[in-house]
Amino acid sequence: MLVPSKIHHRTCRVSCERFVPNTFGLLCWNVYKKNRKHPGFEPFIRKLTREKEIDFILLQEANFRDDRHCVLPDFAFDAAANLEYRGEFYGVLTASRVESGDAQAYLSEGKESFLGPHKSLLINTYPFEDGSILLVLNVHAINFRENKRYFRELERFLELMKQHNGPMIIAGDFNSWNKKRLEKLHRLKEELALNRVPFKPIDEVKSFMGNHLDFIFYRGMELLEFSALNNQGLSDHNPLFAQFRKES
Repeated sequence: MLVPSKIHHRTCRVSCERFVPNTFGLLCWNVYKKNRKHPGFEPFIRKLTREKEIDFILLQEANFRDDRHCVLPDFAFDAAANLEYRGEFYGVLTASRVESGDAQAYLSEGKESFLGPHKSLLINTYPFEDGSILLVLNVHAINFRENKRYFRELERFLELMKQHNGPMIIAGDFNSWNKKRLEKLHRLKEELALNRVPFKPIDEVKSFMGNHLDFIFYRGMELLEFSALNNQGLSDHNPLFAQFRKES
């Protein structure tokens, strides 16, 4: 189905942490729909979360079902579906060691093409112990459309996020494969006073014609460490890792 029967999916069958730790790790990855089907995915991501002390996992093109955990049974997750096929859903998924306080799933206003699907995006909030709120937007931006439609979708991101005054992370696959798209993305970053995790051209970040497609933006936190990790043949994108410390 091009329009899924249910857009927002949520599972928390574990005893989650109450607060986001002041220092936390985040993984962002377009997994090419292989997170449930490829036998190597689960051991790989378990190893990463343990070694990198990851608290948040933002997946794009994730495969999920309501009646099953995410591949990490000690994480809660919210997901926004943009496709459904034979009872399985696909879209963006945000898994976390802290259960989200609020989550909103959206479909893009435009479709990928005349007959194509919408894209999905997901906004979650998570509390710090001091009472401040971390807002996380997981993005898989529209791809096979004209720049004008792409710009309208980014402006919608801005409208959804600009009322939040606290710490923020916007991350995902932005399909920013030309100069004009990158310029519009930069203006969004400036309007929200975001910093960009500074992956370099030499880093193995998914690119098209020399333009990075995957990004992690943030504010209200100090960036401690970051790296693009080898995907081990599990996707056509490499996972992006960043570690942050909340500003006092």
